[in-house]
Amino acid sequence: MPKRKDEPGFSRRTFLKTVGAGGVAAGVLGNAPGADAQSGVNAVGPGAVPVTLNVNGRSLRLQIEPRVTLLDALRMRADLTGNKRGCDRGACGACTMIVDGRTVYACSTLAIEVQGKKIRTVDGLASGGTLHPVQQAFCDKDALMCGFCTPGFVMASVALLEKHP
Repeated sequence: MPKRKDEPGFSRRTFLKTVGAGGVAAGVLGNAPGADAQSGVNAVGPGAVPVTLNVNGRSLRLQIEPRVTLLDALRMRADLTGNKRGCDRGACGACTMIVDGRTVYACSTLAIEVQGKKIRTVDGLASGGTLHPVQQAFCDKDALMCGFCTPGFVMASVALLEKHP
């Protein structure tokens, strides 16, 4: 059937076929061997990779998958169990740690992202047998409640007082 002069040069069907074929081609070519080398992306995983964390002034070497959170890496693989898992969504604050002077929710932070940064947990606040002043104040004023979210409160308080003495 001949085209009328007011019709566009292509139909909707031709347009959709072209877009679909272009999408398939981009997907195939994007996954070609050597595609990562060309883009400069260094892919890691899905298996365990070596990770070095600076936790409470000590270097900690772990073999973890890239998807492991900071909380899981320290609680499950390094036996630093002071910070707790509460909501696992970063809403309750029980997992609060200080990373390079800023508070973070460790349940929402990937361990692989904080390599090379100074990480402080509630486990590292006390010096020998002497509690940190904030920890001591929590004990003196019976501010422990059930004790489950207390580590997060302590870490948030320490960060606040260090930022605003």
